Amino acid sequence: MMQLEPDFRGRFAEPPSFEQMLSLEGEVFRELAGRRTLRFFLGEKGYFAKLHFGVGWKEILKNLSHFKLPVLGADNERRAIRRCEELGVETMRIAGYGCRGWNPARIQSFLVTEELADTISLEDLCRDWKTNPPPFGLKKALIEKVAGMAAALHENGVNHRDFYICHFLLPLADLERVSRQEAFRLHLIDLHRVQLRPRTPQRWIVKDVAGLYFSSMDIGLTRRDILRFMRAYRRRALRSLLQDERVFWERVERRALALYRKEFGRDPASNPSLGR
Repeated sequence: MMQLEPDFRGRFAEPPSFEQMLSLEGEVFRELAGRRTLRFFLGEKGYFAKLHFGVGWKEILKNLSHFKLPVLGADNERRAIRRCEELGVETMRIAGYGCRGWNPARIQSFLVTEELADTISLEDLCRDWKTNPPPFGLKKALIEKVAGMAAALHENGVNHRDFYICHFLLPLADLERVSRQEAFRLHLIDLHRVQLRPRTPQRWIVKDVAGLYFSSMDIGLTRRDILRFMRAYRRRALRSLLQDERVFWERVERRALALYRKEFGRDPASNPSLGR
């Protein structure tokens, strides 16, 4: 099967074949065994393509031996994008999708999304906050926005698995709206490993929230900032939240610290505690 949005299909001289889609060329961002991610242009419009050529039985068996379901192709990310759209979580816009084959190890597929041009990741936006603090309104709005997006996912059976601030993209055109605490867009990307279930298991919620905390440990967040996130994420009064969920937040903190030590070989210079 192959589905192309009319605007995307119309940018080709003739409707492209499945083989043409798998042979797209452009700036390669990531290339692994059986998978390639690249950016290409049709006219002046940019797109990202995730091309899957089959994971092979070795990869499938390796995942199963670790009690993990393998990601066999682009369909997982396609379904994740559609679920985010249903939940009102801004993400990428699909331009085209295709899948063929029945052998799990040799399924071929592709997913094309429109490029999110003129955006900045939260990692880049917040990089110098520690030495050059942002306006209060901007920081508050971003913290509450991220918390709301996380809550929408976790409360509806979705977990990201790579939930870091680098995967949130803010349109530059919306930057002033953030400072004024007006409605703004924030796009969640890199949904390749997203898991979809009727209900999100606690361990995966801990992993996602720990990923957020780990990736923001060096941007100068204060204890009040952390509490603001916790309150917006749980939508509960802080007093009852700290009393009833201390164990959860301590688990998040331990996992985040373990990630930081693994990445940098040391403890962070400072990090506000979550569980106390």
